[in-house]
Amino acid sequence: MNKNQIEGSLKDVAGKVQKTVGEATGNTKQQVKGVAKQIEGKVQKGLGDVEQAVDDSAKRSRDKR
Repeated sequence: MNKNQIEGSLKDVAGKVQKTVGEATGNTKQQVKGVAKQIEGKVQKGLGDVEQAVDDSAKRSRDKR
């Protein structure tokens, strides 16, 4: 795992918690912020997944030589 995968996963979880707290307290603003944080986390994790795939592909390419 790389930094973006880890940080993205953490933001996603934090967003879920924030959204749930917002739902429990009836705070729509917190719900929206939580969903936004989840989206940010998913995008960042996706970037990390792409970086990891490129790194893995480059490593396999080097190993074949």
